[in-house]
Amino acid sequence: MNRKPTQSKETGNQIDWMITLVPLLIIVALCILFFCFPQRSNEVVSQIRFFLGDTFGTYYLAIGLGVFLFSIYIAFSKYGDIVLGGQEEKPKYSFFTWGSMMFTAGLAADILFYSFSEWILYATDPHIEELGSIQDWASVYPVFHWSLIPWGFYLVLAVAFGFMLHVRKRDRQKYSEACRPILGKYTDGILGRLIDLLAVFALLAGTATTFSLATPLMADVINELFHASIDSTLLTIVILIVTCIVYTYSLLHGFKGISILAKSCVYLFFALLAFVLLFGGEARYIIETGFSSLGRMVQNFFELATYTDPQRTTSFPQNWTIFYWAYWMVWCVAAPFFIGNISRGRTVRQTILGGYVFGVGSTVISFIILGNYSMGRQLSGAADFISIYQNDGDLYGAIIAIIRTLPCAPLVLVLLLVTMIAFYATSFDSIALIGSCYSYHRLGENEMPHRLVQLMWCILLILLPIALVFSDSSMSNLQSVSIIAAFPIALVIVLISASFIKDAGKFLKEK
Repeated sequence: MNRKPTQSKETGNQIDWMITLVPLLIIVALCILFFCFPQRSNEVVSQIRFFLGDTFGTYYLAIGLGVFLFSIYIAFSKYGDIVLGGQEEKPKYSFFTWGSMMFTAGLAADILFYSFSEWILYATDPHIEELGSIQDWASVYPVFHWSLIPWGFYLVLAVAFGFMLHVRKRDRQKYSEACRPILGKYTDGILGRLIDLLAVFALLAGTATTFSLATPLMADVINELFHASIDSTLLTIVILIVTCIVYTYSLLHGFKGISILAKSCVYLFFALLAFVLLFGGEARYIIETGFSSLGRMVQNFFELATYTDPQRTTSFPQNWTIFYWAYWMVWCVAAPFFIGNISRGRTVRQTILGGYVFGVGSTVISFIILGNYSMGRQLSGAADFISIYQNDGDLYGAIIAIIRTLPCAPLVLVLLLVTMIAFYATSFDSIALIGSCYSYHRLGENEMPHRLVQLMWCILLILLPIALVFSDSSMSNLQSVSIIAAFPIALVIVLISASFIKDAGKFLKEK
């Protein structure tokens, strides 16, 4: 029988001031630098990104493929039968509620931004010309970059954290604690503290990347709806603050608030997809191209996952695949903890395979419908979204142009705006919850962080995105934030995976 979560009492020795204050001070310092020296800050970030992505690209790719293969291994091995909780315990949430919370916590509103537009970025890349035609390849890479390997990162760590929390009953909800089976006493020393500081910094970097990337689209949607010309930067900041209020309100109502918001978000999301598929006039093309792109992705999966472009003829993997694997790595700090938390009562196998079915399935459907709708219009000659993007590099404007071609375009814009806010709110209330747990030395399984700590994290998550918006960072520079933060986190992910195998093997012998 699960006890009702209780509010943690604030005591001085409960709060981990180092993990709470050091990231706060780093973020404040970065915000000041981005505000005061926007151009120079972007230049430095870009130089570091180039060094890591260009020199150590194979490092990111190898870990991505390795983690995916590892997820398949543990799902179908003896470890797959382990229940994340008591051996007779049943799942706390229905599959739909569980899947909704997992899906919305893992992707945020970026999925809508990229579903509409990612094929445009690839269609204008010389690598696609090397491979063949836009029809054959521009819709393959979005499916590849957002499906198996990304969710592999999430699900491997989710079962490791779920095992740590629900089976081993550990009361330190931190990255370092998941490494204890290998690190032993060093978990409580400098090495463990360093791992936790890296994890919190990566969490904030991932938050900044995703918030800064898609919120300008929401600003453009509002200007389009009201035929206004409000300053995009100002409007984006207002949207960030409103979204912060929504996810703060949801978080302070606990898991019940998060689950209600997650289900509402999924309903809105699939309503948008259904409308585009049924009324956009491209249903046959969407289905056939989607089916073909799935087949081509599966057929060429290992080639796509290991392509490094050693002669740098286009630098495609450095610009995209490596960025995406880094992007998922920094998101791995929060999303897997949350997924592991809500997966209590499910087996390791159910968590991994269910996550692939709901998470990958929903993601792929989004890219197939929204991406192939606009690509169908482009290739049929009914519109020219590529030229719109090439003329001024405004991807947000290209997405607005895509939506204008749909019937009842204002209705679609409203639905898109509300869905994006719901996605952001659902993602960031879960991230703020995990960040709040990080602020404690120890937190029992049925304890919740104090509301003031949760409120602090809700505000902290919004600061760096606002600074990046003010600094007018390009997409490349926003990608750089993730690539830099992911470099050390990748090693920690490998360490956690190895620790899980060691601890789970020991657990099976104890049974």
